[in-house]
Amino acid sequence: MIFLRYESFRSYLRYYPGTASLIAINLIVFVISRVYEQLINYGAFAAIPGVDAYGLTEPWRYVTSQFLHSDFGHLFFNMFALLVFAPPLEYLLKTAKYIPFYLLCGIGGNLFSALVTDLQNDPYHFAIGASGAIYGVYGAFLFIALMRKSMLDTASRKTVYIILAFGVIHSLFASQVDLWGHVGGALAGFLLYGLLDNLKRK
Repeated sequence: MIFLRYESFRSYLRYYPGTASLIAINLIVFVISRVYEQLINYGAFAAIPGVDAYGLTEPWRYVTSQFLHSDFGHLFFNMFALLVFAPPLEYLLKTAKYIPFYLLCGIGGNLFSALVTDLQNDPYHFAIGASGAIYGVYGAFLFIALMRKSMLDTASRKTVYIILAFGVIHSLFASQVDLWGHVGGALAGFLLYGLLDNLKRK
C-alpha cells in the first residue's frame, strides 16, 4: 500500500522536498491571511462572465488561489491529503517535474471551473484552496490504476477509486465546494500524467 506513510519527519523532508515545501507555503500563507484578511481578496481566483470570464485580467490568481484557505478545517483537510497521497507521485515524477505538475493541475481546475461558470451563465465564480491541485494528484493515480495497473498493488488501486468516489459525492452535496474545480484538477492530472508517461516510454 503506497499511501501509508512510515517515514520520520526528517526522512519525509529528505525524500519529498517538493511536497514538504508546498505544505509549508500553505501553512505560512494561512497564518499571514489570518492577520491580513484582505489577502484572500487579492489572491482568490475570480471569473466573471461578460467581464473577465476566465480570470485573465489578473492571471496570477490561477496560482495564488491554490495557497489560500477559508478556515482551519479547509486547510487541514487539504494538507492531510497532500501529506499522505502526494509523496508517491513526487517519487515517480521527481521533484523538478512534480512541482510544475501540481501547479498546472491547480490551474487546470480553476480554468475548468471558469469554463463551466461561463457556459452556465452564472454571475461570477470565486475560488480558493489547494484541492484542484490535489485532485490532480488523484487524477494521476487514476491514470496509473487504469492504464498501468502493474505499478500499483490492489489495495492502492482500490484506495484511488474510493477517494475519487467519495470526493465526487462530497463535492455534490457539501456547500461551498468547487465541484468543477475538483473535476478539472483531476482531469488535468489524468491527462498530464498520461502525457508524461507517453513521453517517458518514447
